[in-house]
Amino acid sequence: MHVSENDESQEPEAAQDTEVVVRKRRTFTATYKRRIVEEAGRMTAEDRGALLRREGLYSSHLHQWQAELGRNGKGLTDKKRGPKANPEREQIRRLEREKAKLEKRLHQAELIIGAQKKLAELFGTTLPTEEEILGHKRDR
Repeated sequence: MHVSENDESQEPEAAQDTEVVVRKRRTFTATYKRRIVEEAGRMTAEDRGALLRREGLYSSHLHQWQAELGRNGKGLTDKKRGPKANPEREQIRRLEREKAKLEKRLHQAELIIGAQKKLAELFGTTLPTEEEILGHKRDR
């Protein structure tokens, strides 16, 4: 029996898997790199290929690690990723936070002083001027 393309009894095609798999970047310790480089150095080309397949590595890994190790033997070290610590940057951030906090307090104080002036006008009283306050404090 021939089934036409428009026949509704036909099963729909299986939906393709569209999920994106995000793989975490692999990292290797200096000890692991050194072990693989030393092990590969004792092997034939065929055995090196088997080693790379077994470890899930690429030949570029091996070449890069050999070059790093060749740099006075100091190249294979564990490296910390990200920006270098900068104590001045931390101090700047701390001072900026402190400045923002003080500006907020100043703004609140100015609002309170403005409200006090309006209340003084409503009650018909006069508030001491800034010069009077500062001069009075100096006398003490």
